[in-house]
Amino acid sequence: QVQLLESGGGLVQAGGSLRLSCVGSGRPFSTYVMAWFHQAPGKEREFVAAVRWIGNTIYADSVKGRFTISRDNAKNTVYLQMNSLKPEDTAIYYCAAVNTIVLVSSPLYDYWGQGTQVTVSS
Repeated sequence: QVQLLESGGGLVQAGGSLRLSCVGSGRPFSTYVMAWFHQAPGKEREFVAAVRWIGNTIYADSVKGRFTISRDNAKNTVYLQMNSLKPEDTAIYYCAAVNTIVLVSSPLYDYWGQGTQVTVSS
């Protein structure tokens, strides 16, 4: 059974930090491109960040300098360290995976987690 399981969401004040984790199972996710997307109420799902298995990364402009994506291939886990959080970061955050060597920012990913809620209060 293929599964991506996110954790680490919660409620935080503006300026605070959270660290999201996503553990994959059922596929060799250590070689996949892994990514984070978010979706705010009434909005489309948007790209946040992605990482290749060798560590190359890309970020949405809105999170550059504040968020860091990383991965531990031995644990099939990808992380999203979120600092200097803003109320507009409030959304459900989804982990995604795709079997490619190209960093992909469109939502054309094969596997998705259930999401974890991040709420930033002002």
